[in-house]
Amino acid sequence: HRLAGRRELNRILLEPGEVCDGVATLRAERFAHIRDVLRAKPGERLRAGVVDGPRYEAEVASIDAEACALRLVREQSPLPEPTVDLLLALPRPKCLRRLWPQLAAIGVRRLYIAQAEKVDRSYWGSHLLDPAEYRPLLLEGLAQAGDTRLPRIRLARRLKPLVEDELAPGYAAGFKWVAHPGGRREPADGAAGPRLLAVGPEGGWSDYELRMFAACGFETFGLGERTLRTDTACIALLAVFGQELAGRGLPARRG
Repeated sequence: HRLAGRRELNRILLEPGEVCDGVATLRAERFAHIRDVLRAKPGERLRAGVVDGPRYEAEVASIDAEACALRLVREQSPLPEPTVDLLLALPRPKCLRRLWPQLAAIGVRRLYIAQAEKVDRSYWGSHLLDPAEYRPLLLEGLAQAGDTRLPRIRLARRLKPLVEDELAPGYAAGFKWVAHPGGRREPADGAAGPRLLAVGPEGGWSDYELRMFAACGFETFGLGERTLRTDTACIALLAVFGQELAGRGLPARRG
């Protein structure tokens, strides 16, 4: 709908190299979206943003049959920085495709994707682990949420070295949690900083993996006794976990 000369719609994301003197010229999909879905006219205001940069109010400077020029008019305040990092056991490719945009939309600061005992190793051959494939899906999620910050992605074929050598020393006590049915729902003490949540495969973490997490200082977090599909569990856990942190008024720490 139209309100005070602007359309209250999702954000058009621009790559940094597309902006020259405050103007970006768009063709292909984003141009078609502005012309055919938003039906924007010259002089109208849209929401825009630069990937990993500021959010803007933008004005349609010109539009014709081939391209649209957007002028960045006024910088807008950023969304709050995500407070949750996610360690995710590599899901099935179809599930991973669904998750990429959702994880960006819900707000994950860093995403570690790792092997687990109950993960089929053939999943590592998926083209969806190629940045050229998953980056557009992340951008889709960011545009939906109105954010510009891409999650930082780390792929790890070996879970144990990742957890023991990198994650365990990288997050203090009370900042590391592993999702497991029946785990408690108290994910935060009073300190500030991003928390790490580890979400396993649909078959769950193995007993050995759970012992490893416990030895590395991870506490358990859960939503009850139900076993959920990976994409359902992941988004539900992140929503509840993030809300618990927000409810305690914990600010994010940049890093």
